[in-house]
Amino acid sequence: MDAWLATGGSLGWFGSEDYDAARFVLQRGIAAIYLVAFVTALRQFPALLGERGLLPVPRLLGRVPGKGVPTLFRFGYSDRRLRLVCWVGIALAATVIVGLPQAGPPWLPMIAFGGMYVLYLSIATVGQVFYGFGWESLLLEAGFLAAFLGSDQVPTPIIVIFAFRWLAFRVEFGAGLIKIRGDSVWRDLTALYYHHETQPMPGPFSWYFHHLPKPLHKVEVAANHVVQLVVPFLLFAPQPVATWAAAAVIATQAWLVISGNFAWLNWLTMLIAFSAVDDGVLSALIPTLAPAGATRPTPAAFAVVVAIVGLLTLVLSYWPVRNLISKHQRMNASFNRWHLVGAYGAFGSITRRRHEIVVEGTTAADPGASDWREYVFAGKPGPVDRRPRQFAPYHLRLDWGMWFLGLGSASQYAWFDPFLDRLLAADPATLRLLKDDPFDGERPAWVRARVFAYRYSTPTERWRTGAWWVRREITELARPRRLAP
Repeated sequence: MDAWLATGGSLGWFGSEDYDAARFVLQRGIAAIYLVAFVTALRQFPALLGERGLLPVPRLLGRVPGKGVPTLFRFGYSDRRLRLVCWVGIALAATVIVGLPQAGPPWLPMIAFGGMYVLYLSIATVGQVFYGFGWESLLLEAGFLAAFLGSDQVPTPIIVIFAFRWLAFRVEFGAGLIKIRGDSVWRDLTALYYHHETQPMPGPFSWYFHHLPKPLHKVEVAANHVVQLVVPFLLFAPQPVATWAAAAVIATQAWLVISGNFAWLNWLTMLIAFSAVDDGVLSALIPTLAPAGATRPTPAAFAVVVAIVGLLTLVLSYWPVRNLISKHQRMNASFNRWHLVGAYGAFGSITRRRHEIVVEGTTAADPGASDWREYVFAGKPGPVDRRPRQFAPYHLRLDWGMWFLGLGSASQYAWFDPFLDRLLAADPATLRLLKDDPFDGERPAWVRARVFAYRYSTPTERWRTGAWWVRREITELARPRRLAP
């Protein structure tokens, strides 16, 4: 038995040298996303969730039993420990990006990715609403699978390659089903009449996408349905069909990258879909990219570990499969606290109108004064003449929270009052989350929040005024408030 396993690469049942390029892209690409995620946490987590954050982690851990949260912080949280976790995660990700663990035995990448998975799991599970996104689980599951891709010394484990394809299938097919089931605008092909204008974080080209002809918008939606509901099955087809299916997924996700800012969701989906790309097809297109195959057989112990991971994935797949066929499909659901083999999907419903929260402050003693000045956020729409910027795959968590707040999400109100109090105190950590503090670090006397309806300017309005947006006030979300004496 050991001899058979040890020669698994040559027999072809365990490893394949047809997916070395896929392994190269998966390992380095996923590590790069982890690096972005750890940098995001390093820069934003203390202000949002730290000891003096808007939703402090120590308070959460005081309410939830430690054993119920798989995190290293169950033994005690501090901002210093959080920063240590982030820096270790950044270092591990950097080693994989430059290929150091891949040059050694197959257990070295396992240690590197296993470390990143445990460290980021520790962050995400205490991140509350600021980490309540499907792409957190997607990154965790992708990092877990990447741990078992092996090093350059062994053939690429075919079991892990197919586990990645199964992940890509769940991401795409789950998203396709939730759209068809969730909102009539996906069924009548009019979703893009609204989406580019109302999406959480528009990008620099979103205005132009919104103003494409409506018949073209319908073609885009129809093509999206094909890619998400039909193409995922072809990821399991023989080559070269699987490679071309992956190319269709990658092209669609690249289109989404250009048209909006969805953190690392689209970037990570492109990487995962690359698991279906065959070296032979790739080298026929770009001969210089064909990597050299492994020359050593697969160690028996590594083969056994990979086989166990494959079996675990198969067993845990019961829950997402049941979810897919359910009439009450859940979107972005984790069925275990380790965030493995979950359900994915996005935009099951499309918002028809855009509401933005505009936060303002004044130094006047009388809140009835007229010199209110606007706090400008890094990514979300604010001043109408400011063009949206590209931030993805970097994740602006406060800005996303403000979008959900504009939708009336009750879960966001827990942090919004503390946020206003931090502005009144001119808290430096909170102000660093913004693009512009109109008071240059000084304390305002009052702050308030108003709700505005936003729409894109028409091409004529854009040419005449230079504005990207047109807005009108709807109501007041938070009346003028000041710090208690």
